Amino acid sequence: MAKWVYSFGDGKAEGGADMRDLLGGKGAGLAEMAQLGLPVPPGFTISTEVCTRFYGHDNTYPDELKDHVAAALDQVARITGRRFGDGDNPLLVSVRSGARASMPGMMDTVLNLGLNDATAKALARRAGDPRFAYDSYRRFITMYSDVVLGIEHHNFEELLDEHKERNGYTLDTDLAADDWMALIKRYKARVEEELGQAFPQDPQEQLWGAIGAVFGSWMSQRAITYRRLHGIPESWGTAVNVQAMVFGNMGNHSATGVAFTRNPSTGEKKLYGEFLINAQGEDVVAGIRTPQEITEAARIESGSDKPSMEMAMPHAFAELTRIYGLLEKHYRDMQDLEFTIEQDKLWMLQTRTGKRTAKAALRIAVELADEGLITREEAVTRIEPGSLDQLLHPTIDPDAERKVIATGLLASPGAASGEIVFSSDEAAKLKADGRKVILVRVETSPEDIHGMHAAEGILTTRGGMTSHAAVVARGMGKPCVSGAGAIRVDYARGTLSVAGQTLKQGDLITVDGSTGQVLAGRVRMIEPELSGEFATLMGWADTVRRLGVRANADTPNDARVAMKFGAEGIGLCRTEHMFFDDDRIQAVREMILADESTTRRDAVAKLLPMQRADFVELFEIMQGRPVTIRLLDPPLHEFLPHGEEEIAEVAAAMGADPKKLADRASELREFNPMLGFRGCRIAIAYPEIAEMQARAIFEAAVEAGERTGIPVVPEVMVPLIATKAEFDIVKACIDAMAKAVAAETGITIDYQVGTMIELPRAALLAGEIAQTAEFFSFGTNDLTQTTFGISRDDAASFLGTYTSRGILAVDPFVSIDQEGVGELVKIGVERGRRTRSDLKVGICGEHGGDPASVAFCHRTALDYVSCSPFRVPIARLAAAQAALGEVAASTA
Repeated sequence: MAKWVYSFGDGKAEGGADMRDLLGGKGAGLAEMAQLGLPVPPGFTISTEVCTRFYGHDNTYPDELKDHVAAALDQVARITGRRFGDGDNPLLVSVRSGARASMPGMMDTVLNLGLNDATAKALARRAGDPRFAYDSYRRFITMYSDVVLGIEHHNFEELLDEHKERNGYTLDTDLAADDWMALIKRYKARVEEELGQAFPQDPQEQLWGAIGAVFGSWMSQRAITYRRLHGIPESWGTAVNVQAMVFGNMGNHSATGVAFTRNPSTGEKKLYGEFLINAQGEDVVAGIRTPQEITEAARIESGSDKPSMEMAMPHAFAELTRIYGLLEKHYRDMQDLEFTIEQDKLWMLQTRTGKRTAKAALRIAVELADEGLITREEAVTRIEPGSLDQLLHPTIDPDAERKVIATGLLASPGAASGEIVFSSDEAAKLKADGRKVILVRVETSPEDIHGMHAAEGILTTRGGMTSHAAVVARGMGKPCVSGAGAIRVDYARGTLSVAGQTLKQGDLITVDGSTGQVLAGRVRMIEPELSGEFATLMGWADTVRRLGVRANADTPNDARVAMKFGAEGIGLCRTEHMFFDDDRIQAVREMILADESTTRRDAVAKLLPMQRADFVELFEIMQGRPVTIRLLDPPLHEFLPHGEEEIAEVAAAMGADPKKLADRASELREFNPMLGFRGCRIAIAYPEIAEMQARAIFEAAVEAGERTGIPVVPEVMVPLIATKAEFDIVKACIDAMAKAVAAETGITIDYQVGTMIELPRAALLAGEIAQTAEFFSFGTNDLTQTTFGISRDDAASFLGTYTSRGILAVDPFVSIDQEGVGELVKIGVERGRRTRSDLKVGICGEHGGDPASVAFCHRTALDYVSCSPFRVPIARLAAAQAALGEVAASTA
């Protein structure tokens, strides 16, 4: 018989950490802690298989599930001495989601389940504290109504705010038992008013309603969005954890909190977190009250006047310190803990691998390796390559003027400037229009996920370091300032007010998540300084990777950045990008529009010294490292003059008739320029251009070699080859220029001539082309376009639909299509090397910086990948992880 439910508690468990896929992260953590003998309230986990079956069988449960749940509830009752639904000594439970991948705030939770009019009285009598009992009951009504019944939270907040204002209360803790009892009546009346039926009193009905809501939340829009952003498959499903309640809201000897065993922003090895006295878990993460610090050192550093947990609850703090050390050593990684203190007794509600910034991840991985908890190879695998993007973006220039208008908590590091927006929908809309925005909210909720993704940074007026805004922003690598309590936000008027100053939607601000400051206007930024841990871990990665990493660099600045980030050469220098400057575009237009060779050579002669100087500087910066220069490959329409004024300028410079030039420009315009007169076709039709570029390359190689004393070995790349005959014609032109420069200078340059494989025909005929081509570089941007028959510039209108409907797993311009485009790459490599065994093969499309594509390139035995300079570290790390994954697979 299938097993759907797994129990834990009383020092035993039916699962463990190795059952994460089945029990979800939360369930596996609870089971493991129970087996370790830690104080975990007893409960059970309904497995992810039930979720998968639920959605695969028209939202129905397995027939035997109710019996399994009833048996597990009976076991919890035996351990606790309380019974679910009992009118004298009731067992109350929490119902929480728990997918195998952490999805903070994306799915639903219900606390205090099992309370009704009768059990609330029993709880008040047993606890000797009616206020606590009815506070718990009103929380349950609010949460259950929101999560299960679809009656939004604001319905109850309005009633609570009215009651507090009428009675002169400021905080929820000001309300007495009678206040909560009066509000509960109004809450239940609001439910009946909204729903047309009474709030459910049957605990079994409550339980199955909550279980259904948790499974339902797996397919909520916010969860779907989060999964799409983080690459989490829908098929994984979520587990449901049902656990005996422990209460942090039983007075001043009770509390609830969240802690990390190391700082998730910086990686520093010290207990980090927040707690609230006389509260329940949602109070901490929802940002309704500003939390207190756990350690005394953190309290002093923050300047808080509220007591730390270390001072207010020393025994519970000592126990938490013991447990956090034990769990970090057991899991060999930084842990994210949730706990509740009930009448001075500490209970553990969660342990999971903690989310962290890229900066923190690097420090933690390196320090764990230095401490001997993990190996250096394991440290390399602990960093998500794509997360390094967080480290490679600008921060505020320390010399820039800072007009600080408010200060909050430094919730997620980095800095960003943008226009103020107050809604997530508006943030997404403006992002689509190409505008940069800062999302300003009182507090964020899971419904804000799309706006947070669209924004450059996030600012909230409530919430702490573990609030929804802080956790999600850190995961996204977005700067965030939370808890900026001096700011007042008026959504209706679209304004932000602080210290007598009012800003409106569209005004510019800057948020600095590293200092917690909010600044007026746009502030000057600088490039990041990479940490010592970054260099250490990249060094470890470089020792295990086989795949080389080069950069796509068209300018000296690109080359310098690439060198700084560890590029081993330039894998693609796009020469056409050098021609768009004002002092060059005119000569290029003269060259293209010329209708005879003499005029064209005159225009080319103007470009030769400029092109040569470009290459000299690149060669000098790269200090003998390989530099692959692609011959001119633009669709010619990009250079053509537009309108009568531009045509007249070009005509005057050429001494030509404007009408004749306009006719010539019209002749060159194309219906589909990406598949038109470009690439090697230009070099064949206008050999003067290829000759000039080849001469510039070889003359620059001679000059740079003489200046630096380091020989330059340029790699000249012919674009858009479809036939060997095309390649041979252009190669002959390049070779002739090499001989001419050698004769003129007396210096012979070693060089290679190869081609970009961008067309399916070239991949299929790679064996023939390799007879004369000395290297291949797969231009996967164009190879993807020509394989799919779609234009990258026009595909946005339907690719989103294709990926959301599962037609394509991922945008093929983001991550290489391994089955189609990837198969052509494999064929090209295999056939090319069959002809030329030492054929050097790389990839130079945008895929060169995509971790999944880098892993594919490693498996396909390419020699190198080339990507944008800022993605070089990502490619280095991904290449190392691909090599380590291959080793792990071979030894498994």
